[in-house]
Parts: sequence; C-alpha cells; structure tokens
Amino acid sequence: MRTVSRLLPRRRSAPDSAGPGPEERARLLAAAQAAGLLIAPAAHPLGYGCSCDRVGCPTPAAHPVSFGWQTQASDDPAHLERWLAADPEANFVAATGITHDVLDVPGPIGRAALTRIAADAPEAGPVAITEPDRYQFFTASRAAIDEDEWWPCELDCHPETVDEHPGLRWHCRGSYVLLPPSRHMSGAAVSWFRAPVAGAAPPDPVRVLAAIAEVWEELDASEEPEEELTAG
Repeated sequence: MRTVSRLLPRRRSAPDSAGPGPEERARLLAAAQAAGLLIAPAAHPLGYGCSCDRVGCPTPAAHPVSFGWQTQASDDPAHLERWLAADPEANFVAATGITHDVLDVPGPIGRAALTRIAADAPEAGPVAITEPDRYQFFTASRAAIDEDEWWPCELDCHPETVDEHPGLRWHCRGSYVLLPPSRHMSGAAVSWFRAPVAGAAPPDPVRVLAAIAEVWEELDASEEPEEELTAG
C-alpha cells in the first residue's frame, strides 16, 4: 500500500512573485465570479510576513480578511471592484459548500485523474494548481439547501484541519480555497489548469471522486513491493 509520505507532492519552483498585473488579476477574478464562484478577499504576502496584523499568523497569506467571510463571499462584480479598490494586492478565496465543492489532491493523482476524466467526458470542470503541487477540482456542491439533505463525509476538510488531510481533501460546507491568481508566501501563485467558464454547469463531485479513487487504486497497485530484509 502506498504510504502517506509517498503521496506527498513535490514542491514546484516559485514563479515570478510579481504575478499578473492589476487588469489581469481583475479579469481572472471577474471570470470566476461569472462562473458562479463566491469569492471573498484574503490576506496576502507583505514583505516577509502576512498582510494581516495578527502576531504569529498561523496561515500567512492564506486566510480570509474578515471573520464573516462566509456571508461576505459574493459573485457580485460591484463587490469585487470595491475590494480591489480597497486593497489591489489582496488574495481571494472561493467559499465552498454553497455553489461549488473542491476536491483537492496531490499533483500526481490530479494529473492522472485529469486524463481519466477527459476520456469519459470533455468537461472536467475548473481545475486549479496550488502549492505545494496540488490539484483542486471544482465541482457541484453536495451541500443541499435543505439542512437535512446534506450528508457529511470523513474526507471533509476545513481550514483548521488541512494538515490532517495530506491525501484527499473535500472542501465543502464551511471551507474555502485560495483562488487564482492568489500568491503564497513563497511567491508561487495559484493558477488555473482549466479556467472556469460562465454558464457551464460544474461536474458531479461523485463522478470526479470516482475517477480520483480509481487512479489512486491503480497507482497503489502499481507500486513494487518493498524488499524484505532477511536475517543471514
């Protein structure tokens, strides 16, 4: 069986920390809103630390600015314009569990799953690449409007439990992910592998999860057994 350590992704080299210019950043964020993603402003790298004023910030440049981010998250372009005017360097998060969920997997699994999904259907939905070499599949949300219809999952990941899910993370109700073109403290930027398209319905999360599970199982099976040490 492939161990957790074997599945931990490799770190990519950091691109130019400058990232896209203001116009391109605004375009990318507006396109995400147009595709139905609910976004909210987040902290960003500032010098060698986080732009928030919290001493010893545990998640520098990777958390929303407001504690009320779940109600603040919006697809209203007027809100985006106001947020960017207030802080042009802001990162942004996409709130999950409302219009979209995100299945977040190590890079090797994500790349193989993309090939599997593309073979079954042309539209794999939006896919982002984030540090350290993880692929994030944006899907329809399983969180129904009716509280009684929502079903929890042991794979559910929240901001405070990210470290507990080194393999598969399912960002649903109460969670969020950094949205392109947000920047990590390393200078690496979150980027789109497959950008969201306005009017396109997000894929079924169970179908995407099935492809990921199949790929994971195949990679596990392809692992050569470790040589056993014998006394002699």
